Amino acid sequence: MPSVVGEVRDVDEELLALLDDEYARTILVATREESRSAQALSELCDADDSTIYRRIERLQDRDLLDAHQQLDPNGNHYKTYSARLERVEIEFHDDGVTIDVDRREPAADRFTRLYEEFTG
Repeated sequence: MPSVVGEVRDVDEELLALLDDEYARTILVATREESRSAQALSELCDADDSTIYRRIERLQDRDLLDAHQQLDPNGNHYKTYSARLERVEIEFHDDGVTIDVDRREPAADRFTRLYEEFTG
């Protein structure tokens, strides 16, 4: 889905800055194939929990990361996170920049879509 054509707006500069952030990139790569908890991401990034939670929040604000509630048999509930980002394409033109962001379809949405296609 195209984000901008023409001048890069502030919101797109924020996206570029987020993708330039080492912690954010590590989180996206680490959660691409497997959901991980904030604690696991903190250990993987060798960063404070608060740093990781700030990156998680920024990634969720940009719809690049999904949260999933996990139920622990001991009664402790926690969240895990999985990347939605599939691909980013930045194209430079004479009149500006185009940023395309491809996101993975959430599993529940994919199931609903497939069911509706099958029954429709």
